[in-house]
Amino acid sequence: MSTLKLISPIDGSVFVERPVASANDIDAALNAARAAQKDWARRPLEERVTLVLKGIETLIAMKDEVAVELAHMMGRPVRYGGEFGGVEERANYMASIAESALAPIEIEDSGKFTRYIAREPLGIVFVIAPWNYPYLTAVNTIAPALMAGNAVILKAATQTLLVGERFQQAFDKVGLPKGLFRNLALDHTSTETIISSGSVNFVNFTGSVEGGRAMERAAAGTFTPLGLELGGKDPGYVRADANVSAAAETLIDGAMYNSGQCCCGIE
Repeated sequence: MSTLKLISPIDGSVFVERPVASANDIDAALNAARAAQKDWARRPLEERVTLVLKGIETLIAMKDEVAVELAHMMGRPVRYGGEFGGVEERANYMASIAESALAPIEIEDSGKFTRYIAREPLGIVFVIAPWNYPYLTAVNTIAPALMAGNAVILKAATQTLLVGERFQQAFDKVGLPKGLFRNLALDHTSTETIISSGSVNFVNFTGSVEGGRAMERAAAGTFTPLGLELGGKDPGYVRADANVSAAAETLIDGAMYNSGQCCCGIE
């Protein structure tokens, strides 16, 4: 059995170690998710939104201890307090627009024809989250996916393994249907196996360009939709007529914000 080891940037020690989910564990999680999703999708939207927000509130209540975990896992200083202001703001925003965003699009109601586009859940959404903003990037997909009536499988980055467990703990505590949300400890091989199997209905990945290429290769021929937010090199451009002091201050902040661990960090 292979394991995932989270090496803390603080002192180079193993902070967390977890066994990689077995093939049987993965199959059981996917089967449970698919079974739970059907009933979940039949629930009223308001009920789904309310339960998801309760889960997020429960997660946010853990912020003091989670901020310490994050410092050990990916190095963000405790004084920053984690990411939970943004997590709460984004979850509440997605809840506020859920009814309009998921409403049918009316094409024609002329007496002769009634034509519309109905929005239906996809099924199982596979979320592969990065380590630099592990809660914020994950909630961007988890919250709307669940609100829309989908099941969610989460793979947190090895560098932030406890993030997935915290999401699981929060949703279990508020009574989200069993199997609807599942955190799995996965390596690259098991992640690619899930994608290539065609057993999930959407994959959302935030990470490296090479990681995105691996997702595309794994999904080839399955027609599984992919949502990819990939990193790159981000230069800073300073014009000749710029205020040099202000430009220097902005460039340094852009490079060092969040200890330099930012998707739009100046490199």
